[in-house]
Amino acid sequence: MSSWNCWICKMGRDESKRLPSNITLEEVLQWGQSFEKLMATKYGPVVYTAYLKMEHSDENIKFWMACETYKKTASRWSRISRARKLYKIYIQPQSPREINIDSSTRETIIRNIQEPTQTCFEEAQRIVYMHMERDSYPRFLKSEMYQRLLKTIPSNNNS
Repeated sequence: MSSWNCWICKMGRDESKRLPSNITLEEVLQWGQSFEKLMATKYGPVVYTAYLKMEHSDENIKFWMACETYKKTASRWSRISRARKLYKIYIQPQSPREINIDSSTRETIIRNIQEPTQTCFEEAQRIVYMHMERDSYPRFLKSEMYQRLLKTIPSNNNS
C-alpha cells in the first residue's frame, strides 16, 4: 500500500507521472457514484487514503481500516492487545491520531476494551465512516487529484 500512496501523492503533484495500467477508468468513475462504491473497489481506499494524507487528515480512514482488521481477530489475547493499541492511537484524548467521536462513544469504548469483543469499536467506526462520507469525500471528488485521474486514465488505458 505504501508504494501506491507514494505514487499517488507524487501524481497529485506531478502531471508527468504515468498511471499503472491496472487502475481502470470504470473503477475511477465508480468512485464518483458514492462513498460506499469508492470503499468497495480495489484501489479506491488506497487513492482516498493518499488524498487524505495530502490533506493531513488520514486518521479516519486508518482507524476505519484498522477496525476492519480488528473485527477479523479471532484470538481473545490478540483482540485485547489490538483493542488497547487502537485505543492508544485513535481514541485516547490527545492521542497521536485522535479521531473525532462524541464523549459517550469514547466512554463506551473505554468500558468495552476491558474485555473487548469484535464489535467494541463498531459505533466509533460508524461515526468515522459518516464523517468521511459527508466531509472529506465531497472534497476528494472536487480535488485536483481525482480530476486528474479522470483525465489521465483514458489516454493511459486506451479506454
